[in-house]
Amino acid sequence: MGDTMKIAIEIDGRLLRQAKHVAARGRITLCVLVEQGLRRELAARRRGGKFRLRQITFRGNGLQPGLDYSRERLAAFAYESRGG
Repeated sequence: MGDTMKIAIEIDGRLLRQAKHVAARGRITLCVLVEQGLRRELAARRRGGKFRLRQITFRGNGLQPGLDYSRERLAAFAYESRGG
């Protein structure tokens, strides 16, 4: 893949233990796992990685006439089973 360089980094102990476990399970070295993670993160950042909400639609006739769709009524409806 090109030149390799030896570096030293500080990493959270729990994260390191998890990474070693994943690497062992995948039968790869910790170095390979770290490189894979870095490559994925860098690629995601190049793509822009912005969150995009999917548009979801439902079949039906839309909002029912005669009901109160005010913000206050919808909030009350959402929380009524939670003691609110």
